Amino acid sequence: MTIEQSAPESQSSAARFAVKVDLVVIGAGQAGLSSAYHLHRLGFAPDRDFVVLDRAPAPGGAWQFRWPSLTLATVNRVHDLPGMRFDEIVGTESETVQASVAVPRYYAAYEERYDLRVHRPVKVSVVCDRGERLRVETDAGAFSARGIVNATGTWETPYIPEYPGADSFRGRQLHTRDYRTADAFRGQHVVVVGGGISAIQLLDEISQATTTTWVTRREPQFREGPFTEEFGRRIVAMVEDRVRQGLPPGSVASNTGSLPLTPAVRAMRERGALNRLPMFSEITETGIRWADGTEQRADVILWCTGFRSSLDHLAPLQLREEGGGITMTGRLATQVARDPRIHLVGYGPSASTIGANRAGGAAAPELTQYLEMSPAEIRSSG
Repeated sequence: MTIEQSAPESQSSAARFAVKVDLVVIGAGQAGLSSAYHLHRLGFAPDRDFVVLDRAPAPGGAWQFRWPSLTLATVNRVHDLPGMRFDEIVGTESETVQASVAVPRYYAAYEERYDLRVHRPVKVSVVCDRGERLRVETDAGAFSARGIVNATGTWETPYIPEYPGADSFRGRQLHTRDYRTADAFRGQHVVVVGGGISAIQLLDEISQATTTTWVTRREPQFREGPFTEEFGRRIVAMVEDRVRQGLPPGSVASNTGSLPLTPAVRAMRERGALNRLPMFSEITETGIRWADGTEQRADVILWCTGFRSSLDHLAPLQLREEGGGITMTGRLATQVARDPRIHLVGYGPSASTIGANRAGGAAAPELTQYLEMSPAEIRSSG
């Protein structure tokens, strides 16, 4: 199967015609590649029994867009995809290698080894219910599928909270995903907003290049020693319980409630970079203002406030509950209760590299069993 971008003049005909497949995997990051691998292992053939669509221009998922100073030494562990070790491709002495280089190299090798045939760049615009099938509209044409594994992650949906006066600010407002290098801020005052690991990492770099103000909604808590696997499992279980109840999951990271007290964090504390202030109440033309009238001039506001799941293309399916969450079911909470033909991997408890691997391994057999599909049945009916 060859997927090509539709020319503008052919959009009307493309809208009427849909390529008929049985399964569509949307997204080729960790969760999407894991799902495709497990479908392949079950006997389903890429481009014959299922297609994998990815909006990024190259392999690597969101990793290819990370800032240059994020190396393998500073990221949370990159877990192996099923069937191929990470260090097999990038080596064991690679801590100084940029994550935006190493991980895409690994993903590209993985796609090639298992012949996963990812189609890119293909942007999925909307998924609609068509009775026994789901119609997947993309900028490269439409697909008609019996089931979907959605692995779109969060990178395309940065979250910036609304604050009074934001539109009046004369400086720059950036999000974590916009960050490249601290050198870009030399001579400017930067307000770093957020209390997560990314906020701490960027605050560390920027505060060594220029003056900063750090604000968080809650008083940050720091934890001695590394996060243990047992602690991680408890956090994932908390998030899983939320999505099984149909509540918004938050992120696995935001549910930890504390940050690791690393040598870098200790050094930041010693040089005064961890002087945290509470959240401001409004944004002014020249900076920020707290409720007591105190003001801080600023040239840049850097929002390290996380991401939301990129699920807008699924909106017509009305999967969300009144509170905004999606009720999940299945062994690892990847199956959508309102429409079991759809699995969300990389959502809720699987929004981590290790969780994404496990989710792909659960979603592939659960979806095909629910649809009572086997490769032989697909080919005989096709």
